[in-house]
Amino acid sequence: MATEPIDIEAAGTCVDASGGAIGMPQLCFDWFPNQIFWLLVTLVVIYFVLTRVALPRIATVLAERQGTITNDIAAAEELKLKAEEAEKAYEKALADARSEAQKIIAEAKADMQGDLDAASAKADAEIAARVAESEKEIGKIRDSAMDSVQTVAKDIAGEIVEAMGGKADKAALDSAIDTRVKG
Repeated sequence: MATEPIDIEAAGTCVDASGGAIGMPQLCFDWFPNQIFWLLVTLVVIYFVLTRVALPRIATVLAERQGTITNDIAAAEELKLKAEEAEKAYEKALADARSEAQKIIAEAKADMQGDLDAASAKADAEIAARVAESEKEIGKIRDSAMDSVQTVAKDIAGEIVEAMGGKADKAALDSAIDTRVKG
């Protein structure tokens, strides 16, 4: 076969006498109908392979991805709602704890105020008792001082009367000084 001569007229202008191609065979206008036929056959085969095999697989993958994305978004929304509920529960627990702390503080203040009032009342009672005791002591001292003043006054009055040359009557001096001291 290779030794058989090629009919140049049958082959067209795209080959030389020895059967070698002249230039690029893709650009040979004599071969265009053959190239167009095989182009169409190849495109139809590619079309059927893509529509029957590749595109359904791609569509399946895309559908799975979309389903995964949708499920992830739904799970994220659910987790967000749970987080919001947990935050509300935390805020409520925090508010309850603060309220309980305020109650405990108020009770502690009331207890301390009660203890302070009791201690203050006890101190006031002790002070009043000491004041009463001191007043009694002062009264005793005043009474003894008055007695001492009267005694001294009687002695001095007697000495003054004697110094003036008279005789002092003890009973008269005592009654005069007692009336004078009483007012």
